[in-house]
Amino acid sequence: MRYLKLKEELQKKPKVWLITGVAGFIGSNLLEELLKLNQKVIGLDNFSTGSSKNLESVKSSLLKDEWNNFEMHEGDIVDFKTCETLTSEVNYVLHQAALGSVPRSLKDPINTNNSNIVGFLNILYSSMINNVDSFVYAASSSTYGDHKSLPKVEDTTGNPLSPYAVTKLVNELYATVFARTYEFKTIGLRYFNVFGRRQDPNGSYAAVIPRWIDSCINGDDIFINGDGKTSRDFCYIDNVVQINLLAATAEENCKNNIFNVALGDRTSLNELYNSIQSILEEYDIRVKNDPIYRDFRPGDVRHSQADISKAKKLLGYEPSHKFYDGLKETIKWYLKVNS
Repeated sequence: MRYLKLKEELQKKPKVWLITGVAGFIGSNLLEELLKLNQKVIGLDNFSTGSSKNLESVKSSLLKDEWNNFEMHEGDIVDFKTCETLTSEVNYVLHQAALGSVPRSLKDPINTNNSNIVGFLNILYSSMINNVDSFVYAASSSTYGDHKSLPKVEDTTGNPLSPYAVTKLVNELYATVFARTYEFKTIGLRYFNVFGRRQDPNGSYAAVIPRWIDSCINGDDIFINGDGKTSRDFCYIDNVVQINLLAATAEENCKNNIFNVALGDRTSLNELYNSIQSILEEYDIRVKNDPIYRDFRPGDVRHSQADISKAKKLLGYEPSHKFYDGLKETIKWYLKVNS
């Protein structure tokens, strides 16, 4: 497996990485893996959605010498000077910072645009003028929009269904133009419903898996938007960490590309609920209430499933966790931190 070989190589050759959105769910997991691999990491976050608790969680999982390879900067990608300064002496950029959530973007398109487009252009241009070796950014499956065919293939998309989807499409357009006009090639990773440890279950825009796990544990109501047959390609966080590192260290011929990040599978919301219920029963936790069905949510795609053959072929991506295995690990983690 290419990833195992890559980890061995990284252990022997420390590099300098910049992670934007480092205090977020995905960013903090990338941080933990890189520090365990003896890498030096510069982190940037404005803590609008990220949390210092995530960084404390990473610190508690590391040796002192590993943690000392981390340099944290509180700041915003909307500030160009900050981006220019922090990209000046790094080898790899993993750009994760963004205002996520389709509902949030429908309510607040202005701030979504500022963070996801202005901020993206700032970090992209800064990385280019500072000649970083590699730039990998978080794209989104929302880019597929109203295109109904399954599974989703990278070169075929539809019309965006939300302001958030528009911002992620614009990121890809900017990346393509930078490759063409400046010869600065990047890799975009279209995430499909990532879940796992450190994903916040609280707040108005919490993702479905952490929210449902938390609600089931605490005996709160579970709400399902629509009939429960809506399906998603849920992808465990370890798979996402893997492909970020594979993409960052990929050969030049793999760059100026977009890759789906998923399992290539589908799970309905009804199946998700039943799976959470089943796993919790292994811990003698009985879900008290049946789910409550309500209206479909505006801007949501009905079904989502990725074709991951391109990532497998060009990057050597091999998901380490299937959906149910990842869900078991996630529930185990939430029970541990809440015990």
